[in-house]
Formats: sequence, C-alpha cells, structure tokens
Amino acid sequence: MAEEKAADSPLKICITGAAGQIGYSILPLFATGQVFGPNKKIILNLLEITPVLPALNGVRMELDDCAYPLVDDIVCTDKAEVAFKDVDYAVLVGGFPRKKGMLRKDLLAKNSPIFKAMGEALEKYAKKTVKVVVVANPANTNCLIAATNAPSIPKKNFCALTRLDYNRARNQIAQKLGVKAPSVENIVIWGNHSKTQVPDVNNATVSGKKATEQLDAKYLKEEFIPCVQGRGKAIIDARGFSSALSAANAVKDCLRDWVNGTPKGQTVAMAVYSDGSYGIEKGIFYSFPCTAKDGEYTIVTDYKVTDDIKALMKASEKELCEEKAEAGL
Repeated sequence: MAEEKAADSPLKICITGAAGQIGYSILPLFATGQVFGPNKKIILNLLEITPVLPALNGVRMELDDCAYPLVDDIVCTDKAEVAFKDVDYAVLVGGFPRKKGMLRKDLLAKNSPIFKAMGEALEKYAKKTVKVVVVANPANTNCLIAATNAPSIPKKNFCALTRLDYNRARNQIAQKLGVKAPSVENIVIWGNHSKTQVPDVNNATVSGKKATEQLDAKYLKEEFIPCVQGRGKAIIDARGFSSALSAANAVKDCLRDWVNGTPKGQTVAMAVYSDGSYGIEKGIFYSFPCTAKDGEYTIVTDYKVTDDIKALMKASEKELCEEKAEAGL
C-alpha cells in the first residue's frame, strides 16, 4: 500500500532561472507530461533571484491560467532551501549570462560561485536520488562544480546538456539528405558544450544506411562540423537572444530519455562524468554516446573513432581540463 502511494505521489521538480527565456519555454513541456508521461503529476518548485520574483509571479499566473491537470502545485521562491527541498529532479537553468565581449573564462568566473551554491543546496536539501541537468553555460564545468559540491549525491546523477547539440546535428544531416530527423540515428557529440564540441557521423545511419556512405567528407569537415559548433552564435546573431525554445526542448528530450529509456539500438548525447572511456581524462563532464534504461545511463564504449575525430576529441578534453583548473577543482 505504501509503495502504491509513493507511485501515485507527485514528482517534485526544481527549475532555477524559471522566469527567464528558457524557463518560460520549458515549463509547458513539463506541465503537459512530455517528460514524465501523460499520467504523472508534478510539483514545480521555481527558483529565481529576488529582483526577478515579480516576473516569476507573472509566470506563475500564466501557469495557473493554463489549468494544467498534471500540475499539482507551484512553488515560487528565492530561497534555495525551499526550492530544493526533497526534489526528485533539478534543472539548473539560472546562471550569469554571457555578455558581449566576455571570454569563456570570464563567464566561468561569474558562474562558479552560483553553481557552488547550487551544489551545496542540492547536498543539503534534495533527495540523494535526485537527477540534475545543467543548462547554464559553461554547462559541463558548471555541472562539475555543482556535482563536486554535492558529494553525497552520485556523480552519475548529474548531466550537462549536449542534447541540444545532438538535436542540431541530427537535423542538419536530415536537411542535407532530404529526410526527417528521426531517420538519422546514432550521431555522436563528443566533448564540451562549446565551439570545441565534436559532432561525429562515423557511427550514424540515415534511413538504415551508413551516414558516411551518403555524405561527402568535404561537407562534413567544412560545413557540417562548423555549422553545429557555431549554431548557438548564429541564433544569437539572428534573433538577438540565445537559444531558448530549442534549449528547453533539448532538456525535455534529455530527461525523458534518461528517465524512460532510449529507443532500442539508439544512442543519444549526454555530457556525463568521465570514467576514462575512449581515453578521456577521468573527473570531467564530457559528452559521450549513451543509452539509458530504468533511470540509469550507460556510456557506449565500442563506437569507432577515426584519427581526425580523436584529435578533435582531445582538444575538447584539453579545454575542459583547463576550465576545471580555472574553477579551482
């Protein structure tokens, strides 16, 4: 009877930076059951900094007006001890945004104390089984900072968002070959969620046939890889704001597959705690091809890696090790 009650009880989800553009885009995806399923009730714990609470209250009013049947409760707060209390999942969107002229290391310096505080709050208030997706950039190293400051929560419960890069890469190939994105399977994103990331089609198929047999090497090197690496900047240049709708959608995809499992025979990109697979340095969050089942991910370790891709992978590893050092970890 107690187990039945636990199964029926709503899931608690903390979303930080919930009044921002990504937060605004992400909330309907959770509220309509696209992450945890069409019958699972949820409680939304929405965290913002104090000056943004009036805007967050406006978001709360809109959520109320949507009358979502799956939303059991909405908690708006500027207090970490309230937002993270007994949560099952946390999506860390809130962070200092990259401004014009800022270098990546400047962004890291601004976000390090924020994610140290997030990790400490998770450690103190969240369930030890909590699963955490880090969105705010530099996502991989922010994830490492948070995980390091929550030592009693397993590192495997943290993930940084490279699903957005995976979705971008998948769609670029689909458009190039005139097919729909679901026809493209097992693209890999290696490394950091940055310009050093490595989109790789060497293990991918398109409509069941090897991608490399359908795509020209010149296109892959000179167009595809730079396009995926620079897509975020291209969106900022076009709309004047960073990716929000696509980032929110990627969070939904990442958590849905992590919780419910990946489709049979398919891998997805997750930036997870490196165990040394593919010769990558342990102790950094690095994007690997992963499968998921029963709420646990597994790094797929038998993918073919060409010499060209390996060199790019090591460059992304080097960047992540430098970020780790800059963060004092």
